[in-house]
Amino acid sequence: MGQISIEGMEFFAYHGCFKEEQIIGTRFIVDLFMETDTQEAEVTDNLAKTVNYQAVYGFVAKEMAVKSHLLENVASRILKRIAREFPQITASRIKISKMNPPVGGKVEKVSIELNSHSRL
Repeated sequence: MGQISIEGMEFFAYHGCFKEEQIIGTRFIVDLFMETDTQEAEVTDNLAKTVNYQAVYGFVAKEMAVKSHLLENVASRILKRIAREFPQITASRIKISKMNPPVGGKVEKVSIELNSHSRL
């Protein structure tokens, strides 16, 4: 078993409960960790035998482009999409961080982490 991680994916998106957030947008950082059996890829050196992280990135980007009020909703959609597209992934974890959130003071980021163990 192995873990494939894609960390520091950066997106400009329009998620948030405030109308202004859905108009002006902000920067988000996404980290995704996927567990899968890597033995065949280790031996064959064949991309078709593993999870193509370029394709994963594309699916994350598509879901980040869909406006949501809550990061929980975005994270859940991404985990479900990844599970559908890559059934060889046995578990996954995602962390989405909203940079400079509008909370009434100086805050670097707020984050949500979800785990696919309870969703598969």
